[in-house]
Parts: sequence; C-alpha cells; structure tokens
Amino acid sequence: MMLDWLATAADTYPLAANIIIFILVAGVLLVIRRLLLNRMYSRLQNTSNWYVTRKVAKWINNLMLAILFLYIFGSNLTGFTTAIGLAGAGVTYALREVIVSFAGWFAILFGDFFNTGDRVLLGSTKGDVIDIGVLRTTLMEMEEWVDGDQYTGRIVRVANSSIFTAPVYNYTADFQFLWDEIHIPLRFSSDIDYARAMLLEVSDDVIGTYHEQSDREWTEMKRRYRIENASLKPQVFVSFDDNWVKVSLRYIVGTRERRKIRDELFRTILKRIKASDNKLQLASETIEIVPSED
Repeated sequence: MMLDWLATAADTYPLAANIIIFILVAGVLLVIRRLLLNRMYSRLQNTSNWYVTRKVAKWINNLMLAILFLYIFGSNLTGFTTAIGLAGAGVTYALREVIVSFAGWFAILFGDFFNTGDRVLLGSTKGDVIDIGVLRTTLMEMEEWVDGDQYTGRIVRVANSSIFTAPVYNYTADFQFLWDEIHIPLRFSSDIDYARAMLLEVSDDVIGTYHEQSDREWTEMKRRYRIENASLKPQVFVSFDDNWVKVSLRYIVGTRERRKIRDELFRTILKRIKASDNKLQLASETIEIVPSED
C-alpha cells in the first residue's frame, strides 16, 4: 500500500521526487565518505598523505554528485539549452575571474608552482601554503608587522589567478636554503683581518652542519636547471665609507631558521667582540658640528 502511494506521488510530482532522491543519495555518499576517512585517519594522521586523501575524497564525492545531478535532472534541463547558449557569453565575462582562478588551480596542480607546506610569496603576500583550493590558495601569513620569517596568525586566501599576473616566489621548492647576510660596522682602527677570521670561525660553529645537505641539494638543482656553481660556504666581504668599515658575512641558512640563526650569530659575534681586547671596536654614526666663522 505504501509502495503504491509512493509510486503515485512520484508520478504526480516527478520534480519533487527527483529532489528527494538526490538529497537521500547525497546524504548516503557523505556518510560513506566520512566513515572511510575515519577508518583511514589513524593510519594517515601523522603523514602528509592525510591532506591529499581528504582532498581526493572530497573531489570524488563532488564529481559523483555532479554526475548524479545530471542523471536525475538531465531531462528537465533540455528546455533551458537555448537560454543557456544565449547567456553563455555574458556569464563567461561575469565569471572571468572565477574561470581564470580555476585554470590557475590546474596550473598549480600540474605546473610545479608549489605544494602544500611550501613557503611562497604570492603577489604581496608571504606565507606557508596550508591549502590549495579550486579558486583560492590559503596561506598562513608571515612578516607584515612581525619582524623575521614568523607567522602573524592571519589566514590569507589568494586567488589562484594571481599566478598568471604576478611572480610566484617559492622558498622551499627545490632548494631548502637561502643566502643571508649580516653586516658589522667596525671602526677604522679595528683589526680587519682578525674580524674576517673571527666571522668565518663563528659561522662555521653556528651553521657548519648545513654544508653537506646544501651541497647535495645544489647538485640536484644543477641537474635540473642550467645554473652556475655558487659558493655554499660562508664568505666575508669588506667595504667602507666615511663613517666605518663594513664587514659582511654571507652564509647559507635553512629557510625556516633564518631569524633563529641570525640571533645566534649576532649573540656569538658580540661575545667575541667583547673578548677581543679592543682588536675589534663597533662603530656608530657620529656627527661633527663645525662652528661657522663670522
């Protein structure tokens, strides 16, 4: 009796019946997806595969919903074909940013721009990529009012279309290191040769562990790109002006440890300057006031 009533209602109100069927099947697919992800969570929670698994499961679910929608409501959409064709140009223009962002999503996935976990600069926004969506890439922002490469706490969503209109800077793609420099102003009476030797010694003590890994990654870079040899070992350069001698230390540092290493280097250098028996004297800008002769 109930089945006959349902069949009669479906024949009488076919659109309402199709909507109910679509909602029920969509609910079943959602429950199945969550059950499968819950069973896989314990094995994948501590690996990068968990993020990929969640995204793939969501895409598959959405694709199945789209196919189901077309299958159930396809016959009801035939009447709109002409209207959709006439409105196509207007819709394309109105959604041009969405379409370009969607194309940018494909370019990011298959163009080797960046992956989740990479540190990037997209347009004027710098941060770590925490999610790559169909239309927007989500970053954990850094810098701005915070000095150094540290998080501000803000989540920033950047349109994927930006990869076509602005440079994409990736700090961790193929080489996990950056070159950094610190500058020490010394008085002209300082022992510059001693300063050079001291800076090289300090850099070797603080960042000497990077040498083997950076050499390995740079060798891989040379196999992939046409780049020249670069010095990965610390270097010291000297220059001067009217005020002081500037001694600059150039060194390799892990991308995510730049501020920490700078802090350790500066603290160690200050200790060595204090223990140098006045061989090294920090300089500061001085202004000489000359009275005018009337």
